[in-house]
Amino acid sequence: MMDLRRLALVVVTVAVTVVGEFGCGCFGNVLTLNVLRKFAGHGKNLSALRAHDIRRHGRLLSTIGVDLPLGGNGHPSETGLYFAKIGLGNPSKDYYVQVDTGSDILWVNCAGCDKCPTKSDLGLGLTLYDPKKSSTSSLVYCDQDFCTSTYDGPLPGCKPNLQCQYNVVYGDGSSTAGYFVKDNMKLERVTGNLQSRSTNGTVVFGCGARQSGELGSSSEALDGILGFGQANSSIISQLAASGKVKKSFAHCLDNIEGGGIFAIGEVVSPKVKRTPMVQNQAHYNIVMKDIEVGGDLLRLPSDIFDSGDQKGTIVDSGTTLAYLPSSIYEPLMTKILSQQPALNLHTVEDQFTCFQFVGSVDSGFPVVKFHFEDSLVLTVFPHEYTFQIRVSTIYIF
Repeated sequence: MMDLRRLALVVVTVAVTVVGEFGCGCFGNVLTLNVLRKFAGHGKNLSALRAHDIRRHGRLLSTIGVDLPLGGNGHPSETGLYFAKIGLGNPSKDYYVQVDTGSDILWVNCAGCDKCPTKSDLGLGLTLYDPKKSSTSSLVYCDQDFCTSTYDGPLPGCKPNLQCQYNVVYGDGSSTAGYFVKDNMKLERVTGNLQSRSTNGTVVFGCGARQSGELGSSSEALDGILGFGQANSSIISQLAASGKVKKSFAHCLDNIEGGGIFAIGEVVSPKVKRTPMVQNQAHYNIVMKDIEVGGDLLRLPSDIFDSGDQKGTIVDSGTTLAYLPSSIYEPLMTKILSQQPALNLHTVEDQFTCFQFVGSVDSGFPVVKFHFEDSLVLTVFPHEYTFQIRVSTIYIF
């Protein structure tokens, strides 16, 4: 396994370019989700941030539209994670769920759940979903199409009227288990620029009966996780199969005011540049071609950006920092720091490189550009790949 080093880049930098030019409005045949920041206003130390991302990496499972308005931000010192408020059931009730492109099902904590959190230190009110109190809910059984397609065939011991169960164990040791139900999901369909109307879609999701590990902790508790992975069981796949949306999504994250939009479906305006996904991969992989620092391309091994098993570049909405293999990270840092050879570097919490700097980092350090397939370029300015700690003159990579 490659040694992955962290760089204080956040996924938000992708959206900052969009925000600066267009704002977070979008229109076309899309559904929307507003997202909020997890840990909003709660400062966390850098080791906790690193530990969180390690847990998130463990949660990457191997296995016309909607906008979801987002809240929060991705600033590393605030451990930015994004979550959305969705409506489930009839009458509809609100649930706060983490938006996660690295997993494949939506699940929420359910009534009668064992070790499900009842409160959250994030200042959010948690709600247990109760299928018996929704007039539109129905159980999913093991012999139904959703269950057999999710598990690539009939489940051993399946009998009529036997519920379709789910059990997910994440790499950090936490787990969720329960059964699948079908119910209405309240969605906001975009009808014009900054205009939307409510609509319902029927989806299958997990009813959490038992949680363990971090998922049962009140300190980081949410009602569940909204998986946007590629499998047929994910919400985006279900909505696309029902004809509600096209199977594509975009997110616009605002790193200044916080929040943003998660758009499901085809974004017609503003015009955006695209890079293709790598086919037949478990996650959303894209092809990185080159890295440019201050106008110079890094000299890297020719096979460093190859795609395939355990290779390539993964887009993950649930991870705060960008992680690079040491074969990329070390020459990148060397090139960046070469413009300031007199810097006195020191290490914070045994893993982060810090320095004191007087003046504008944008004037003192180079712009970094990540080049992707189909001429897509992500430009990252120094104030986006560094961030301040304690006083205004101390920066960190």
